[in-house]
Amino acid sequence: MKVVSIESIPLRIPFTTGGPSAGGVWGPKDLQAVDSLVVKVTTDDGTVGWGETFGFTAIPSVKQVIDNILAPDLIGRDVALRAKLMLDLQKKFHVFGRSGAFIHGLSAIDIALWDIAGKAANQPIHQLLGGAEAASLACYASLIRYGDPELVAINVRRAVKSGYRHLKLHETTVETVRAAREAAGPDIEITLDVNCPWTVREALDMTAQLRPFNLRWVEEPVWPPENYAGLATVRKQGGIPVAAGENASTLMDFQHLLEAGSVDFIQPSPAKMGGITELQKVFALASTRNVTVMVHTFYDGPGLLASVHASAALGGPNALIEWRYFDQEAQLYGDAIIPRDGRIAVPQGSGLGMEPDQDVIRDYRIKD
Repeated sequence: MKVVSIESIPLRIPFTTGGPSAGGVWGPKDLQAVDSLVVKVTTDDGTVGWGETFGFTAIPSVKQVIDNILAPDLIGRDVALRAKLMLDLQKKFHVFGRSGAFIHGLSAIDIALWDIAGKAANQPIHQLLGGAEAASLACYASLIRYGDPELVAINVRRAVKSGYRHLKLHETTVETVRAAREAAGPDIEITLDVNCPWTVREALDMTAQLRPFNLRWVEEPVWPPENYAGLATVRKQGGIPVAAGENASTLMDFQHLLEAGSVDFIQPSPAKMGGITELQKVFALASTRNVTVMVHTFYDGPGLLASVHASAALGGPNALIEWRYFDQEAQLYGDAIIPRDGRIAVPQGSGLGMEPDQDVIRDYRIKD
């Protein structure tokens, strides 16, 4: 099969979050719509594969790269050679950067090629990766940043009532984390993603104050995210396990993270770091150092499905899936993707196992 077309489709779906959100790295204060970019790859026999890249304000630049640089180079290529294609494109365009729009675009295309491969083999992707024991995986509800202890408590209680036993906060103050722990009680696992705000000294001062709240990990506590030595210092001295990796872009980045002893949990983001082709390598690399992979999945389209397949096959039955805890007006896969009692089903259909709702694509597509 050969590639005959690649289409990038930006979507904007309104959502609510149980109260006004604080500003964050993903967008402005009171954000009320989530933007995503899905990619449709079609072959000469009519097979369609779907991919996704990280969204929000990154979409325009990634769309330009896909439409004008990557897609023209892939037309006519053999989809069976996906690993070679991805390496060829990384080499050809490396002078334009080894992170950001180019790698994000390649990630979406790679996921779509895996979807096609699974459909051609009539197998789910997790079978192509070696098979999965679990029919479902536990999720952690990933809350948006509120910056208000009362709103944090309200939404923590809401998530726990919905069946989640694992939560992620995006707060940056002791008061909001305290409110979350008090609302959740002692038996709910809480992780904290602070999105790289602190110097090493500030991070150590904060972890000293956060230790009483029994956090499973603190995520990306140090600026800049590539300060792997600084992360290692916080890991050794902070008294809370450290997670990082969603901003790492290539396999070498993950190797450097592991060599520096920076993390207890490593977090490749398949929609940002090369798709499933590169993600499976991170699992192998992390296993040599006994570091747990927790795939970053702050999206809910093909990128999420790719993460579920890879986690089920390579992470084992105790893997956790990040579920973006938004109340969206529509879901690309309808109710089929929504977790039940804090667990998400591992798709059993061929490829990614689900097809996007074309009505949702039509109704929420951002017009040029």
